[in-house]
Amino acid sequence: MATAILYDVHGNLAALEAVVADAERAGATVYALGGDYAAFGPWPRETAERLETLPAVVRIRGNADRWLREEPEVPPEAEPLVTAAVAAAREALGPALVARLYELPERAELDGMLVSHGSPLSDVESFAPEPQAGEERLLAGEARRTILFGHSHQQFRRPGPDETLLVNPGSVGMPLDGETRAAWALYEDGEIELRRTEYDVERAAARMRSHGDWAEPIVYRLEHGADAPSPPPPS
Repeated sequence: MATAILYDVHGNLAALEAVVADAERAGATVYALGGDYAAFGPWPRETAERLETLPAVVRIRGNADRWLREEPEVPPEAEPLVTAAVAAAREALGPALVARLYELPERAELDGMLVSHGSPLSDVESFAPEPQAGEERLLAGEARRTILFGHSHQQFRRPGPDETLLVNPGSVGMPLDGETRAAWALYEDGEIELRRTEYDVERAAARMRSHGDWAEPIVYRLEHGADAPSPPPPS
């Protein structure tokens, strides 16, 4: 049985539908869903409702799902965008869907692998593509197994501390690793294959732009697979 592993869909129905079609062609019959389903994207409600129709063996909560009811932990410069995006998602989803997303578990198991959102420690602290000093803290005592996580929207796998294997399938709906194709993973016969899928980026960007000026940073992400460059400091 093949399992499609999807993280960070972020309300991008166009990307989700393309990935589901690709996953089915690859033989996936069930799904492991790693959180951040609706907020910050073009189609929050439609995406959340579509995800609920998938045969999921794992379904956990991400930080953006938690923020639907809790105060976001973000730096001051990010507050306007995050506040607007979360408010828009909350309004689109309605109370019942918000409740279902918020009440999902924070972690789960898949064939002996730990499924978390950011890391075993946190849904907002995550591993980098390259090893970092002190990153064993993020394992929260986990050792000698595979850790599945997302949050950074960067697809990679590498050995981690304490004999772990760190696997980030990347983001379905908003990749930030330099390319725009939707990122996900296929798990079959004990192996994890990292995959990318083409989708209609311009359709998603146009829909995102219709949400108003606050959405422009997200439009840039969709069209470039990266954050917009910061302006240089005054000389």
